Amino acid sequence: MRKLNKDELWSSFLEILSTRIATVSFNTWFKDTKLVDMTDGKLVIQVPMTFHKKFLNDNYYDLIEEIINSITGTNYDLEFVIEEELEQEKQPATISEEVVHKRRNSNLSDKYTFDNFVIGDSNRFAQTAALAVAEQPGKIYNPLFIYGKSGLGKTHLMHAIGNYVEANSNKTVLYIKSEEFISDFIGINKKDDNNSNNYDIIDRFKDKYRNVDVLMIDDIQFLAGAEKSQTEFFNTFSTLYDSNKQIVISSDRSPDDLKLLEDRLLTRFRWGLTVNIYPPDFELRCKILKDKMAGHEVAALVNNEVIEYIASNCESDVRHLEGAITRLYAYAAMMGPKEINLEFAVDALKDYLGTSIYITNDIQRIQKAVADYYKITIEDLKSKKRNANINYPRQIAMYLCRMTTEETIVKIGLEFGNRDHSTVIHSYEKIANELKTNFELKNDIEQIKNKIVN
Repeated sequence: MRKLNKDELWSSFLEILSTRIATVSFNTWFKDTKLVDMTDGKLVIQVPMTFHKKFLNDNYYDLIEEIINSITGTNYDLEFVIEEELEQEKQPATISEEVVHKRRNSNLSDKYTFDNFVIGDSNRFAQTAALAVAEQPGKIYNPLFIYGKSGLGKTHLMHAIGNYVEANSNKTVLYIKSEEFISDFIGINKKDDNNSNNYDIIDRFKDKYRNVDVLMIDDIQFLAGAEKSQTEFFNTFSTLYDSNKQIVISSDRSPDDLKLLEDRLLTRFRWGLTVNIYPPDFELRCKILKDKMAGHEVAALVNNEVIEYIASNCESDVRHLEGAITRLYAYAAMMGPKEINLEFAVDALKDYLGTSIYITNDIQRIQKAVADYYKITIEDLKSKKRNANINYPRQIAMYLCRMTTEETIVKIGLEFGNRDHSTVIHSYEKIANELKTNFELKNDIEQIKNKIVN
């Protein structure tokens, strides 16, 4: 088989692809693409606009890979770029080889920084603590334990810490997920075919995890059940801690809720500072949307009413907000509107908002059920409004949270606009006492409970 140059390969690829997908899809996503490089087992594909990169990577990667393989008989990695990124790559490097080597081994992504982390009440404490650690690694808040539901920014903050440390010092950083730690540890116990010793593997393992200034492990909850890996992590933690090296850990739950991890690990997690990231409130969701849209080619077409519509319907996490933006822009690319108004956004997102949004915890589920029942909004429940048609449903929602969830009073108060724990207790006691004689209220609460379950 004659080896094709990049232009011939891409021409053949497009010809085959045009027979495999709809014409409108081909014209929208592939008509203006070109193959700009094919070296070291990788194809670099230039696309017209930023949002093409994510869409092609998420939706067409496998198909592109399959067709390229059928033409060349070779498996290539794919990278999508825009013209501006190619121009930047042509600029002379300004980073020393030592720093480049360090970054290549740190697993950090330079797209996550403190500068592009959008701050609101739900994540301000976590961001402040992370920046303090980045400025003085190993000196304060060691370990730093960040927890919260998926998609709220834990990983972003960890990468931001690492990038800040590397940019402002000569310290070494390693970011990994707990699965990689387990995999590396399992490798220690494997012998080669000749049954020789594995001291070199042990040395490499220790050098990787203990010869760093900042160790960050994401999703520590996945160490649960891996007893030997927990023991090794305990030893690694102790070595680093005793040497005043910074440790940053993330989890989807607090140390108190990591029941399957060893007590001695949990005790050490509490030595430093534990911070929680909560789901973004309406105001922060709007800020995130505006920040994520900044720089997109059609961002100027989006009015504020659209921002508020998406923020009102994507309440769970940042990834849902990003998904809504991607879908909105993809729809705009196909339809070519002069303005992205509310009517256009509702049509573009009707399937996404109808099937992809989920409630992340019991408190939010209760808030939604109560808000729907009394025909108000979740934001009303979290607001400072004191009028009866909002305050009374808020008290009912707090009562239900106290009665039907295992969340603490403090957590319930935070989820209702950072209210004091005494407000939660007062609401609970008021509704509990009223239920003794108010049968209409009892019926209302039973109907709300049915909404929560369904």
